[in-house]
Amino acid sequence: MPRLISLPEFQIDNRERGPAPNSQEDQATAQAKTRLNDEIRGRQVRLIDENGEQKGIVETQDALDMARERGLDLVEVAPEARPPVCKILDYGKQKYLAKKKENEARKKQHQVVVKEVRVRPKIDTHDLSTKLRKAREFLEHGDKLQVNMLFRGREHGFRERGLGVMHKIKEELADLSKVEREPRLEGNRLVMILHPLNSK
Repeated sequence: MPRLISLPEFQIDNRERGPAPNSQEDQATAQAKTRLNDEIRGRQVRLIDENGEQKGIVETQDALDMARERGLDLVEVAPEARPPVCKILDYGKQKYLAKKKENEARKKQHQVVVKEVRVRPKIDTHDLSTKLRKAREFLEHGDKLQVNMLFRGREHGFRERGLGVMHKIKEELADLSKVEREPRLEGNRLVMILHPLNSK
């Protein structure tokens, strides 16, 4: 009768040759944790120095000594390789530059959102100027602008006047926007959408 081997008695040494993570969750966990210096497993590594030169396969301890002599870190850049690929570099500086680059990229990515300005068909000049000032702020920020005009009760008789107000708004904001949707009646509302010119 064959003897059963219990798990604690038979273990694979993952430091030398272990299976790559097979689930997406495992892969994400493995990538999230970058090994450096004494965290690097295995007796040997394929080394790249701080100048980007290939040094071939060297003992891990020798690679660590080289990094420390230069006041730098030994960083595992390709853990799935056998032996793993490691590079000598300033890890703190690399993290800082990567974070800075990420922040700059995020600043350039502006999510266009739709802002709303509400007007009335019989709006006076002062109120219209206030609404236009707010509308300009939205467009300058790179947001779409939806202009809504609500008709109540007797105001339904002023639809032509309402259209005139919409066209005036469109003309006043022509230097910052283009019309995505001309004024259109939706139930008891007149709706116009303007798209910012500075949006990609």
